[in-house]
Amino acid sequence: MTIRFPEPPLGNGAPRRVLMTADAVGGIWDYALELAGGLSRRGVRITLAVMGREPSPAQRSKAVAIPGLDLHHGDFRLEWMEEPEDDLRRAGDWLLELAERTAPDMVHLNGYTHAALPWGLPVLVVAHSCVLSWWQAVHQTAAPVGWQPYASRVAAGLAAADQVVAPTQAMLDALEVHYGPRPRSQVIWNGRDAGTWHGRTGLHQPGSRRGIVSVGRIWDEAKNIRALDGVAPSLEWPVAVAGSWERPGGSGEPPANLRCHGVVPPDALARIYGDAAIFALPARYEPFGLSVLEAALSGCALVLGDLPSLRELWTGAAVFVPPDDHEALTRELKRLIGQPAHLGTLSLAARHRARSYGTERMVARYLNVYADLLDVPQTVPPHREVAAVPLGS
Repeated sequence: MTIRFPEPPLGNGAPRRVLMTADAVGGIWDYALELAGGLSRRGVRITLAVMGREPSPAQRSKAVAIPGLDLHHGDFRLEWMEEPEDDLRRAGDWLLELAERTAPDMVHLNGYTHAALPWGLPVLVVAHSCVLSWWQAVHQTAAPVGWQPYASRVAAGLAAADQVVAPTQAMLDALEVHYGPRPRSQVIWNGRDAGTWHGRTGLHQPGSRRGIVSVGRIWDEAKNIRALDGVAPSLEWPVAVAGSWERPGGSGEPPANLRCHGVVPPDALARIYGDAAIFALPARYEPFGLSVLEAALSGCALVLGDLPSLRELWTGAAVFVPPDDHEALTRELKRLIGQPAHLGTLSLAARHRARSYGTERMVARYLNVYADLLDVPQTVPPHREVAAVPLGS
């Protein structure tokens, strides 16, 4: 064993290596790889520590294809799962050991609990969502008292973070409502590469495209895709959905009136977007919505749940409907189907707005945050011994 402290950051203020956490379920994985790819192009190496279920072979291949990214997996329950306490403790030990072995300059957590570990490094927490705000939005009431241990862990993590980032002001506002003011916080929009989605779809003219598509976990009440299943029989165009209808553990029923593609890889998803004229997501809760951004980049007109976060991002470039107003959802979809000129205008507006949420802009904003955090002196524990060989995945 040899003692090795983090090397000085790059000349432009960027860290040489970032320890980043993620999970392989949902949008955090896509966000992490998009950001890691952009950081890699700027010369930053990433140690990606994935908890929860193991990445699929396709996910693993995509991750290890990013230059300078080391992928590690720990089979630990995530902080929002049932009875995660033992796993969270073991995951904390694993993360600290990983930091000792890889010597990052800073820690980027896509979760809350582990911000309270004794890192001795700058710690950034990114708030993608939380159970308390999800519960309030979906059930219109506060989360049950059984979620109090989770809430305490989240509050402690937020308090320990040197900086908190959220993808929308609406998400930052939700954190303040549920956990108190966040003085060290800012908004950084998530990003997707425009060329990736434009190039795959070919951007067929809206008039040559028919059909409505949605993307998300069909069983998730927050996505509210079941509302589309309810209105689909009254629509002239078919409605398709990409996403799992099975809950974790295997329960659930497939939608009755939607063409269900299941979980599909990015290339297939791009084709699904490209064949549709309208993307509909009458969500009850969506702190950002990567699928909305992908659909807009692909040339779809947007019909979205009327939420503060989606209003924040898409006002002037989407149609909004109250999530549980099926009549309004049907009316707006029929109006777009019957008015091709309006459909085309909305499609162009969505595509133009989507270009504001690009990968390089996201990466540049995070590099600025990293540089600011690295300007603050940190105490590195003198006992940290770091092996030259990274911990195996």
